[in-house]
Amino acid sequence: MCLLVFAHRTDPRYPLVLAANRDEFHARPTAASHFWADEPALLAGRDLEQGGTWMGVTRNGRFAAITNYRDPARTAPAPRSRGALPLAYLTGSALPQEFLNALQPEAGHYAGFNLLVGTADSLWYYSNSPGCGQPPRQLPSGIYGLSNARLDTPWPKVEKGKQRLRALLQRQAPCHDSLATVVNDRALADLPTLQRHGMGSEMDHLLSAQFITAGRYGTRSSTSLWMDAAGQVSWRELTFDEHGRESGRRQETFLVQGREARQPA
Repeated sequence: MCLLVFAHRTDPRYPLVLAANRDEFHARPTAASHFWADEPALLAGRDLEQGGTWMGVTRNGRFAAITNYRDPARTAPAPRSRGALPLAYLTGSALPQEFLNALQPEAGHYAGFNLLVGTADSLWYYSNSPGCGQPPRQLPSGIYGLSNARLDTPWPKVEKGKQRLRALLQRQAPCHDSLATVVNDRALADLPTLQRHGMGSEMDHLLSAQFITAGRYGTRSSTSLWMDAAGQVSWRELTFDEHGRESGRRQETFLVQGREARQPA
Protein backbone atom coordinates (compact mmCIF):
# COMPACT_ATOMS: atom_id res chain seq x y z
CA MET A 1 0.00 0.00 0.00
CA CYS A 2 1.18 3.52 -0.78
CA LEU A 3 -0.36 6.97 -0.80
CA LEU A 4 0.18 10.09 -2.91
CA VAL A 5 -1.79 13.31 -2.50
CA PHE A 6 -0.96 16.19 -4.80
CA ALA A 7 -2.11 19.55 -6.12
CA HIS A 8 -1.43 20.09 -9.81
CA ARG A 9 -1.62 23.61 -11.24
CA THR A 10 -4.11 24.83 -8.64
CA ASP A 11 -1.87 27.82 -7.83
CA PRO A 12 0.31 29.49 -10.50
CA ARG A 13 3.02 30.02 -7.89
CA TYR A 14 3.29 26.28 -7.13
CA PRO A 15 2.32 24.13 -10.12
CA LEU A 16 3.05 20.89 -8.24
CA VAL A 17 2.74 20.20 -4.50
CA LEU A 18 2.85 16.64 -3.19
CA ALA A 19 2.87 14.55 -0.02
CA ALA A 20 3.45 10.80 -0.25
CA ASN A 21 4.06 7.64 1.76
CA ARG A 22 5.86 4.54 0.59
CA ASP A 23 4.66 1.36 2.33
CA GLU A 24 6.75 -1.79 2.08
CA PHE A 25 8.12 -4.73 4.03
CA HIS A 26 10.85 -3.44 6.32
CA ALA A 27 13.12 -6.31 5.33
CA ARG A 28 13.19 -5.26 1.66
CA PRO A 29 16.59 -3.62 1.02
CA THR A 30 16.19 0.04 0.17
CA ALA A 31 18.41 3.08 -0.23
CA ALA A 32 16.97 6.38 0.97
CA SER A 33 16.59 9.18 -1.57
CA HIS A 34 19.83 10.57 -2.99
CA PHE A 35 21.35 11.72 -6.26
CA TRP A 36 22.41 8.47 -7.91
CA ALA A 37 26.10 8.01 -8.77
CA ASP A 38 25.15 6.31 -12.06
CA GLU A 39 22.40 8.88 -12.83
CA PRO A 40 23.68 12.16 -11.32
CA ALA A 41 20.63 14.19 -12.36
CA LEU A 42 18.21 11.83 -10.58
CA LEU A 43 17.01 12.36 -7.01
CA ALA A 44 15.12 9.27 -5.82
CA GLY A 45 15.10 6.38 -3.42
CA ARG A 46 16.30 3.05 -4.76
CA ASP A 47 14.91 -0.45 -4.44
CA LEU A 48 18.09 -2.48 -3.92
CA GLU A 49 16.31 -5.74 -4.69
CA GLN A 50 15.19 -4.90 -8.24
CA GLY A 51 17.08 -1.67 -8.92
CA GLY A 52 14.13 0.60 -9.65
CA THR A 53 12.40 3.40 -7.76
CA TRP A 54 8.93 4.38 -6.60
CA MET A 55 9.25 8.15 -6.99
CA GLY A 56 11.81 10.65 -8.14
CA VAL A 57 12.58 14.00 -9.71
CA THR A 58 15.43 15.14 -11.93
CA ARG A 59 17.50 18.28 -12.30
CA ASN A 60 15.79 18.95 -15.63
CA GLY A 61 12.33 18.87 -14.03
CA ARG A 62 11.07 15.38 -14.84
CA PHE A 63 8.85 13.75 -12.19
CA ALA A 64 7.51 10.21 -11.85
CA ALA A 65 5.79 8.08 -9.21
CA ILE A 66 4.18 4.65 -9.14
CA THR A 67 1.86 2.73 -6.83
CA ASN A 68 0.82 -0.90 -6.90
CA TYR A 69 -2.73 -1.68 -7.96
CA ARG A 70 -4.51 -3.78 -5.33
CA ASP A 71 -5.98 -6.90 -6.97
CA PRO A 72 -6.24 -10.01 -4.73
CA ALA A 73 -7.11 -12.09 -7.81
CA ARG A 74 -3.70 -11.41 -9.35
CA THR A 75 -0.92 -12.37 -6.98
CA ALA A 76 1.49 -14.28 -9.26
CA PRO A 77 4.85 -12.55 -9.83
CA ALA A 78 5.04 -10.57 -13.06
CA PRO A 79 7.96 -10.87 -15.49
CA ARG A 80 9.11 -7.28 -14.96
CA SER A 81 9.48 -5.02 -11.94
CA ARG A 82 7.15 -2.02 -11.74
CA GLY A 83 9.93 0.10 -10.28
CA ALA A 84 11.63 0.07 -13.67
CA LEU A 85 8.85 2.24 -15.12
CA PRO A 86 9.38 5.52 -13.24
CA LEU A 87 13.12 4.99 -13.57
CA ALA A 88 12.84 4.61 -17.35
CA TYR A 89 10.89 7.84 -17.65
CA LEU A 90 13.11 9.82 -15.29
CA THR A 91 16.33 8.80 -17.03
CA GLY A 92 14.91 9.10 -20.56
CA SER A 93 14.00 11.98 -22.82
CA ALA A 94 10.57 11.00 -24.20
CA LEU A 95 7.65 13.33 -23.65
CA PRO A 96 5.11 11.95 -21.13
CA GLN A 97 2.49 11.00 -23.70
CA GLU A 98 5.09 9.39 -25.96
CA PHE A 99 6.49 7.39 -23.05
CA LEU A 100 3.09 6.11 -21.95
CA ASN A 101 1.93 5.33 -25.48
CA ALA A 102 5.04 3.21 -25.99
CA LEU A 103 4.42 1.48 -22.65
CA GLN A 104 0.84 0.38 -23.41
CA PRO A 105 1.68 -2.69 -25.54
CA GLU A 106 4.07 -3.90 -22.81
CA ALA A 107 1.89 -3.03 -19.80
CA GLY A 108 0.73 -6.62 -19.30
CA HIS A 109 4.26 -7.69 -18.45
CA TYR A 110 3.98 -5.82 -15.15
CA ALA A 111 1.82 -6.47 -12.11
CA GLY A 112 -0.97 -3.92 -11.62
CA PHE A 113 0.26 -0.34 -11.38
CA ASN A 114 -0.73 3.32 -11.35
CA LEU A 115 1.89 5.54 -12.97
CA LEU A 116 2.34 9.31 -12.92
CA VAL A 117 4.89 10.92 -15.24
CA GLY A 118 5.54 14.42 -16.42
CA THR A 119 6.68 17.80 -15.16
CA ALA A 120 5.22 20.45 -12.92
CA ASP A 121 3.38 21.91 -15.91
CA SER A 122 2.20 18.72 -17.61
CA LEU A 123 1.35 15.62 -15.60
CA TRP A 124 0.04 12.35 -17.08
CA TYR A 125 -1.59 9.26 -15.55
CA TYR A 126 -1.82 5.67 -16.79
CA SER A 127 -2.91 2.41 -15.17
CA ASN A 128 -2.82 -1.18 -16.39
CA SER A 129 -5.44 -2.17 -13.81
CA PRO A 130 -7.94 -4.86 -14.87
CA GLY A 131 -10.91 -3.49 -16.78
CA CYS A 132 -9.42 -0.01 -16.98
CA GLY A 133 -8.96 0.00 -20.74
CA GLN A 134 -8.25 3.73 -20.80
CA PRO A 135 -5.41 5.38 -22.70
CA PRO A 136 -2.95 7.63 -20.91
CA ARG A 137 -4.51 10.93 -19.94
CA GLN A 138 -3.19 14.36 -19.13
CA LEU A 139 -4.43 15.64 -15.80
CA PRO A 140 -6.25 18.97 -15.67
CA SER A 141 -5.61 21.27 -12.75
CA GLY A 142 -6.89 19.93 -9.45
CA ILE A 143 -6.18 18.13 -6.19
CA TYR A 144 -5.74 14.38 -6.57
CA GLY A 145 -5.27 11.32 -4.41
CA LEU A 146 -3.75 8.00 -5.40
CA SER A 147 -3.32 4.85 -3.36
CA ASN A 148 -3.65 1.26 -4.57
CA ALA A 149 -6.76 1.67 -6.70
CA ARG A 150 -7.32 3.96 -9.65
CA LEU A 151 -6.68 7.68 -9.39
CA ASP A 152 -9.14 9.44 -7.06
CA THR A 153 -10.85 6.24 -5.88
CA PRO A 154 -12.46 7.60 -2.69
CA TRP A 155 -10.76 5.39 -0.11
CA PRO A 156 -10.89 7.01 3.35
CA LYS A 157 -7.14 7.64 3.51
CA VAL A 158 -7.22 9.25 0.06
CA GLU A 159 -10.18 11.51 0.80
CA LYS A 160 -8.67 12.54 4.13
CA GLY A 161 -5.41 13.47 2.42
CA LYS A 162 -7.12 15.52 -0.28
CA GLN A 163 -9.16 17.44 2.29
CA ARG A 164 -6.06 18.15 4.37
CA LEU A 165 -4.02 19.31 1.39
CA ARG A 166 -6.79 21.57 0.12
CA ALA A 167 -7.19 23.18 3.56
CA LEU A 168 -3.45 23.57 4.00
CA LEU A 169 -2.92 25.31 0.66
CA GLN A 170 -5.80 27.68 1.38
CA ARG A 171 -4.00 28.78 4.56
CA GLN A 172 -0.35 28.98 3.62
CA ALA A 173 2.45 28.35 1.17
CA PRO A 174 3.77 24.78 1.18
CA CYS A 175 6.38 23.76 3.72
CA HIS A 176 7.72 20.33 4.54
CA ASP A 177 6.44 20.10 8.09
CA SER A 178 2.89 21.03 7.13
CA LEU A 179 2.87 18.73 4.10
CA ALA A 180 3.95 15.83 6.31
CA THR A 181 0.67 16.17 8.23
CA VAL A 182 -1.32 15.53 5.04
CA VAL A 183 -0.37 11.82 5.08
CA ASN A 184 0.67 11.05 8.66
CA ASP A 185 -2.63 9.96 10.26
CA ARG A 186 -2.16 6.59 12.00
CA ALA A 187 -5.85 6.09 12.85
CA LEU A 188 -7.58 3.13 11.18
CA ALA A 189 -10.66 3.78 9.06
CA ASP A 190 -13.99 2.61 10.46
CA LEU A 191 -15.17 -0.77 9.17
CA PRO A 192 -18.56 0.32 7.72
CA THR A 193 -16.79 2.87 5.50
CA LEU A 194 -14.29 0.28 4.30
CA GLN A 195 -17.04 -2.25 3.63
CA ARG A 196 -18.80 0.23 1.36
CA HIS A 197 -15.69 0.09 -0.79
CA GLY A 198 -15.49 -3.70 -0.76
CA MET A 199 -12.65 -3.71 1.77
CA GLY A 200 -14.05 -5.53 4.77
CA SER A 201 -11.24 -7.93 5.64
CA GLU A 202 -9.05 -7.76 8.72
CA MET A 203 -6.06 -6.96 6.51
CA ASP A 204 -7.95 -4.14 4.80
CA HIS A 205 -8.65 -2.65 8.21
CA LEU A 206 -5.03 -3.01 9.32
CA LEU A 207 -3.80 -1.19 6.21
CA SER A 208 -6.48 1.51 6.17
CA ALA A 209 -4.45 4.14 8.02
CA GLN A 210 -2.54 6.73 6.04
CA PHE A 211 0.61 5.91 8.00
CA ILE A 212 0.89 2.15 8.54
CA THR A 213 2.61 0.45 11.48
CA ALA A 214 1.96 -3.26 11.11
CA GLY A 215 5.09 -4.94 12.39
CA ARG A 216 7.07 -6.37 9.49
CA TYR A 217 5.19 -4.15 7.04
CA GLY A 218 4.51 -0.45 7.17
CA THR A 219 5.31 3.08 6.06
CA ARG A 220 9.00 3.14 5.24
CA SER A 221 9.23 6.76 4.10
CA SER A 222 7.25 9.98 3.73
CA THR A 223 8.16 12.50 1.05
CA SER A 224 7.07 16.11 0.61
CA LEU A 225 7.78 17.93 -2.63
CA TRP A 226 6.89 21.11 -4.42
CA MET A 227 8.00 22.83 -7.62
CA ASP A 228 7.48 26.55 -7.92
CA ALA A 229 6.91 28.81 -10.91
CA ALA A 230 10.57 29.85 -10.99
CA GLY A 231 11.65 26.23 -11.43
CA GLN A 232 12.85 25.59 -7.89
CA VAL A 233 12.35 22.07 -6.55
CA SER A 234 12.06 21.44 -2.80
CA TRP A 235 12.21 17.82 -1.61
CA ARG A 236 12.30 16.16 1.80
CA GLU A 237 12.17 12.47 2.64
CA LEU A 238 11.70 11.11 6.16
CA THR A 239 12.46 7.44 6.74
CA PHE A 240 10.97 5.28 9.51
CA ASP A 241 11.75 2.04 11.32
CA GLU A 242 9.31 -0.82 11.95
CA HIS A 243 7.93 0.98 15.01
CA GLY A 244 7.07 4.09 13.01
CA ARG A 245 9.91 6.09 14.52
CA GLU A 246 11.84 8.50 12.33
CA SER A 247 15.21 7.00 11.44
CA GLY A 248 16.56 9.51 8.93
CA ARG A 249 15.85 12.50 6.72
CA ARG A 250 17.15 13.92 3.47
CA GLN A 251 16.35 17.38 2.18
CA GLU A 252 17.30 18.90 -1.18
CA THR A 253 16.55 22.16 -2.97
CA PHE A 254 17.66 22.90 -6.52
CA LEU A 255 16.75 24.91 -9.60
CA VAL A 256 15.59 23.04 -12.69
CA GLN A 257 18.32 23.22 -15.31
CA GLY A 258 17.63 25.12 -18.49
CA ARG A 259 14.41 26.64 -17.25
CA GLU A 260 13.98 30.35 -17.50
CA ALA A 261 12.61 31.80 -14.29
CA ARG A 262 9.16 33.21 -14.78
CA GLN A 263 6.74 35.06 -12.56
CA PRO A 264 3.21 33.71 -12.04
CA ALA A 265 0.51 35.38 -14.08
